[in-house]
Amino acid sequence: MGYQYIEGSVTAAKGFKAAGVHCGIRKNKTKRDLALITCETKCTAAAVYTTNLVQSSPITVTKKNLQNGMAQAVICNSGNANTCNADGMEKAEMMCTLTAQALGIDAGDVIVGSTGVIGQVLPIEPIRDSMAQLVSELSVDGSSDAAEAIMTTDTVAKEVAAETIIGGQVVRIGGIAKGSGMIHPNMATMLCFITTDAAISAEMLQKAVKTAADKTFNMISIDGDTSTNDTLSVMASGLAGNAEIVSEGEDYDAFLEVLTAVCKKLSQKMAKDGEGATKLLVCKVSGAKTEKDAKGVAKSVICSSLLKAAMFGADANWGRVLCAIGYAGCDVDVQKVNVSFASKAGTIAVCQNGAGIDFSEETAKTILSEDEIDILVTLGDGTGSAEAYGCDLTYEYVKINGDYRT
Repeated sequence: MGYQYIEGSVTAAKGFKAAGVHCGIRKNKTKRDLALITCETKCTAAAVYTTNLVQSSPITVTKKNLQNGMAQAVICNSGNANTCNADGMEKAEMMCTLTAQALGIDAGDVIVGSTGVIGQVLPIEPIRDSMAQLVSELSVDGSSDAAEAIMTTDTVAKEVAAETIIGGQVVRIGGIAKGSGMIHPNMATMLCFITTDAAISAEMLQKAVKTAADKTFNMISIDGDTSTNDTLSVMASGLAGNAEIVSEGEDYDAFLEVLTAVCKKLSQKMAKDGEGATKLLVCKVSGAKTEKDAKGVAKSVICSSLLKAAMFGADANWGRVLCAIGYAGCDVDVQKVNVSFASKAGTIAVCQNGAGIDFSEETAKTILSEDEIDILVTLGDGTGSAEAYGCDLTYEYVKINGDYRT
């Protein structure tokens, strides 16, 4: 087993092309706002979605289209979420129909996504009028344009690709994602579109997607808000030539490993690009009684607004870590808890056996002034472990969200 990250993203796998254009949903003409990903062959496909009871029309349509576990294209706009609209379903289905007509495929084989402001009617005319241009610009070099086209308040595009060997064949997985605010476990304000050339059944692909999401995207929190549009979808072309993965075993494990690696890298890119963020925070919990307890503690710590604010100020306020552990609702003996902070500037222990210890505030501040911080929590109760991803809480976050709609 094993994998390595490679250049590229959603077009790294065999059979895929992508494009992104400015169609006019956004007023800013320099910003692409419509993305398309296609495959030369019909793919097995799977997806997971937000747990919010308020769900976008694109999610409803995508769920319906993926009931047979097959897809061949993704169409996605930014600038408008197409959520809580009386004509939302009609518009989402029209996006699928327009895409299918332009590509010569079945509308039921289209995954549709939208992201942006909730409750504003999505104009279909810009999408219709730009479809010919979008299709004409499809290429294996179009992944970055597509990544840009799905961004909202993101400040950087999020792309990654990796490869591994399965059944003696090189298998590639790549993806693009968007997510910066309104992000909280289950899943986040995120859209993520992943492609692979692995041959894998729809059933096993769904299992892998759910497992990978639980360890990565469902362990992100930017601000505690779970969105209405979150979708993580994967299309598998099968063009790598490996024997189809139809059950658990060595080949499935290899696929799951590289899929999880891609999802983890995208998750970290999202967390680091949180609205107004200056730092990526990673809470690494070990020594828990169970993995469930480890996840609960890691999420609780990363979600603490007080801790996030302390990290912004490079303040080693470890008591806020203990406080978050205490209300996590997990089986923890607080008198066994150790806490350290770490970054590329070093590591410093700040709490042992649930109590404070002497440490250099100056050294701690240096460590916490880096742009990637690890919060290391050891519970001393077992072998369970987990990671959660977040960011600091800054003045800029309030500024961005104070006038997001207007």
